[in-house]
Amino acid sequence: MNASFAFLAAHSSHVVQLADFDENKVTPGLIGFVVFAAIGGACWLLMKSMNKQFKKIDFEEGGAADGGDTTDE
Repeated sequence: MNASFAFLAAHSSHVVQLADFDENKVTPGLIGFVVFAAIGGACWLLMKSMNKQFKKIDFEEGGAADGGDTTDE
């Protein structure tokens, strides 16, 4: 086991990097995407519920239900 570890340690400088890796760069990753998708789904459900509640409202414009004239004299 020690011989293989020593071999890997000695030859690790010859490993080819496939892409440049910047340790100072921060990305949201999978967790950020999941949180963003959950917020989007919650907003969609809230909008759907709000539209359903607005369709239940039945009101008449201009105070026609209380006699018509709403001006103070």
